[in-house]
Amino acid sequence: MSGPSVAPRDSDPARWRVLALLALAELLGMSLWFAGNAIAPQLQAQWSLSGSQVAWLTTNVQLGFVAGTAVVAVLNLADIVPSRVLFAVAAVLGAGSNALLLRADGFAAAAVSRFACGVCLAGVYPPAMKMISTWFRSRRGMAVGTIVGALTVGKATPYLVHAFPGATVSTVVFAGSMSAVAAAALVWFGYRDGPYPFPPRSFSWHLVRTVTAQRHWRLATGGYLGHMFELYSYWVWIPAFLAASAASAARAALTNPVSPGFVDVLAFGTIAIGGLGCLWGGLVADRIGRERLVIIAMAASGACALLIGLTFGRSWWLLAPLALIWGFFVVADSAQFSVLVTESVPAHAVGTALMVQTSLGFLLTTLTIQLIPPLVSAVGWPLAFPLLAVGPFAGIAAIRRLLTLKARGRADNIQSGSTPP
Repeated sequence: MSGPSVAPRDSDPARWRVLALLALAELLGMSLWFAGNAIAPQLQAQWSLSGSQVAWLTTNVQLGFVAGTAVVAVLNLADIVPSRVLFAVAAVLGAGSNALLLRADGFAAAAVSRFACGVCLAGVYPPAMKMISTWFRSRRGMAVGTIVGALTVGKATPYLVHAFPGATVSTVVFAGSMSAVAAAALVWFGYRDGPYPFPPRSFSWHLVRTVTAQRHWRLATGGYLGHMFELYSYWVWIPAFLAASAASAARAALTNPVSPGFVDVLAFGTIAIGGLGCLWGGLVADRIGRERLVIIAMAASGACALLIGLTFGRSWWLLAPLALIWGFFVVADSAQFSVLVTESVPAHAVGTALMVQTSLGFLLTTLTIQLIPPLVSAVGWPLAFPLLAVGPFAGIAAIRRLLTLKARGRADNIQSGSTPP
């Protein structure tokens, strides 16, 4: 296993203020992501949507994000445009595209609104990881983990808003858009690059090829793809799993019926607890090594995917803890894949490398999100989630190969008498 970071100790006293600012901005900005999911039951009833159409409301955000990250990567925007500008503009545009959901009169218009929102979020998520990396080296795992933890909580907030008595479609959508505008203002007025900036560069059509030629990047991205195979299917469908479990238990009179508000709060908790998981993952990764943390987290989340079906329709004392544990570990390693990418490519290509990585990962999620509804129809909820365990276990295999490659590189450096990077 690889050891902890040996980079020089971070010392700029402003780094903690910037970390808090960016974490808050990510929490607010990413509240746009699941706004459509939180109000999906109302939209489904209002427009008579099918289960597949409800899934497409989320998938379109993913597709928009993929399109946005692909454009940003090909045009090198993340390495040419200052991250502060890219983040602020994208957050404001995302707020506007999210607000268009209130003008939608059917599925087609809503799908366009969600796609546009996903495109804009491509300028909110990856740039924040690059920005905080300019402030931290030795504690970069913790710093990026904090950012990803904050955006995880942000993605869950629409469910919390929806749980308030009297909350309407307008309440959830308006809250998300105003939060994104506040995020843009925070970054525009409060952020500046830190003492470890990534050098700007001129445009090059070959920058994506430079990134993908790095074997370390390919293996880190392979692990990330395994992680993403599971992550968004869990986030998107765990609220529906919880609601279906509650209905099944009530029909069987196994437990006392629970209110929809309870299910919304628990759904919020299963996603938001990932914020703590990301912070824990960052702290542990800086101490024991990123690859080792990734393997531990993916093994735990894969085990939860295999076991969660056994709790369907049973006591909440069984289901709720396992769902929360899964929510903790399913994203605890997410930030570390991004840190591995920042360390695997030339400094001038970091922004593009992050964009390509996230673009591929979110493209994969468009398939796995759509996979769950037909599985539920064919075999039921208890057997639908175990398939997601394929992702983390394949990711573990990729990260183990990355460890072998790094160990071989260190051995070659020692043998040649050179100083390892």
